[in-house]
Amino acid sequence: MEKTELTQLLESLIATWENEVVEFKQAGSDYSTDDIGKYFSALANEANLRGADAGWLVFGVNNKTRRMVGTDYRPQAARLHALKMQITENAEPRISFRDIHELSHADGRVLLFEIPAAPLGIPIAWKGHYYARAGESLISLSLDKLDGIRRQTLAQDWTAQVVPGATLADLDETALRRARESFASKYANRVALSEVLGWPINTFLDRARLTQDGQLTRATQLLLGKRESAYRLSPHPAQLTWSLVGQERAYEHFGPPFLLSTTRLYQRIRNIQLRILPQDELVPVEVAKYDQKIVLEALHNCIAHQDYTRHGRVVVTEQPDRLVFENEGGFYEGSPDDYITGTKLPRRYRNPFLAQAMAELNMIDTMGYGIHDMYVRQARRYFPMPDYDLGEAGAVKMTIYGGVVDPAYSRLLIQRTDLPLADVLALDRVQKKLSIPDEAAARLRKGRLIEGRKPNYFVSAEVATATDSKVDYIRTRPQDDEFYAKLLVDYLEKFGEATRTEINKLLLDKLSDALDEQQKYNKVSNLLTNLRRRGVIRNAGVDSAPRWVLAETN
Repeated sequence: MEKTELTQLLESLIATWENEVVEFKQAGSDYSTDDIGKYFSALANEANLRGADAGWLVFGVNNKTRRMVGTDYRPQAARLHALKMQITENAEPRISFRDIHELSHADGRVLLFEIPAAPLGIPIAWKGHYYARAGESLISLSLDKLDGIRRQTLAQDWTAQVVPGATLADLDETALRRARESFASKYANRVALSEVLGWPINTFLDRARLTQDGQLTRATQLLLGKRESAYRLSPHPAQLTWSLVGQERAYEHFGPPFLLSTTRLYQRIRNIQLRILPQDELVPVEVAKYDQKIVLEALHNCIAHQDYTRHGRVVVTEQPDRLVFENEGGFYEGSPDDYITGTKLPRRYRNPFLAQAMAELNMIDTMGYGIHDMYVRQARRYFPMPDYDLGEAGAVKMTIYGGVVDPAYSRLLIQRTDLPLADVLALDRVQKKLSIPDEAAARLRKGRLIEGRKPNYFVSAEVATATDSKVDYIRTRPQDDEFYAKLLVDYLEKFGEATRTEINKLLLDKLSDALDEQQKYNKVSNLLTNLRRRGVIRNAGVDSAPRWVLAETN
């Protein structure tokens, strides 16, 4: 926000004064981070319950006199914004400030912490405890408010529905043990594994957000249920399918418990070591064809965000050089591009009950970081970025590459580990022969990362010379127009004249291979026009049948 906007916002908050979604503090330099976290939880939950877009914690205002007095809390920008990560590490789900606004007011420095409302159906906890407000006081979130948030989406959430007749006997013991271990790992700084293993099953399932009033839900059956109990979810098939295509063909279906089945499916994928030879080096870099964390992240996302009312299965197709993940239901909020940078926080979930349970079992996060992490990890492996295809109505298809598309791209990532993700994304589109924005092209060209002419960009000399042949670069690099003019003049000096057909034969195969046939033809036409206007050549024939000679030739 601009200073004027911030000033107006501050004045409006002071005018309405403290309520359930606004808190003022004078705040000294050593204000407790733990107290900030408690207010974060309380204001996020209250904003959700009151339909507000955000809650506000304001430092630098005396909460008794209602006057701005300024604050010296974390005056260094880096330390101030490091607070975001501190909040994320202890909040559940992993969420943080939308922004921290700093206002230099005439009466002193004021900080406005913008706290996003808790997502629908998911209350926010701080260090395992839920907080709320009662007027200006900070209190524990009452059971009625907790249920009020959790029930916001239950009626529409397929995964939140109780399974009639399901009992603890329908749960897989190995999956239950793994679930306890995953839960303890997530909360290792708060609870020991031995303690979690000692909880009664009902207690554990309730704390892991898998049950409602002690009753098993569809989410429980999907994640922890026995395979033979999957019929309780009918007509939904409750299946993950692996399909191998290519010279060899095979397939296998995996039922619940999905907590274990995703790893079993991953183990069916043929994951060999690949070698990439860096520029001017003899020792190759070895990387696995697929990264387990990327594959499981993609698979867990399919499970968490699938539209189960469409009664479809999750399908993973293994092709020779890539994996294709498909699940029912369009992208629920925003588009994949919104999440690549890791800055977008989803406000809504198609299956909030299942998503919350999977987060408790350390299968996913609920901050929208998953897609960002997949892209970053793929870049660190020097492979192409994942692709999303939302073309088919009501379905999402994502591709993860298990091989090199353009060796120059991979070698560039090996050499330039400092490239920002935005540049890697643009280079990835270049190697896939896709268009890039003009501003991205200008940035890459300035960094000497690409060459060529729009839309036929290609990697720069530094990278291209490291490909299988330096000749490939010379053939795609555009030469100066004087180079082509010299060829034509030499030809005319030797043979006296040339038809357009002869000129085409002389020049077309020497033009950059980055140009298509029509672009090459147009370039020769422009060259002839320029030489004629400069008085170097002239047409001794007619327009319909030109005969080009040097200008001084009679």
